[in-house]
Amino acid sequence: MSFLFGGRPQLSSAEKIAAAETEIEMVSDMFNRLTQSCAKKCIPPDYREGDLNKGESVCLDRCVSKFFEVNMKVSEKMQNEAAGKQGISGGIGYGM
Repeated sequence: MSFLFGGRPQLSSAEKIAAAETEIEMVSDMFNRLTQSCAKKCIPPDYREGDLNKGESVCLDRCVSKFFEVNMKVSEKMQNEAAGKQGISGGIGYGM
């Protein structure tokens, strides 16, 4: 009952494992989306060299940077909206 007094409820081992698996899936999905979108944008399908040239390398660097920047902004926005909704629903009924 520690959640009633501001503490977080304790998770069981199965819940911790499930949370870790979900996090791994999310990170893997993000990595796959990053790889696909930046490779499609920066590496031509008819490449003839085993190594990246300077232009491809710079493009990939910028693409990855922008991908993470947008991902962080979206995450922050979603967290702020969730916190706002939680704050609104948490204050209902206590103003009397």
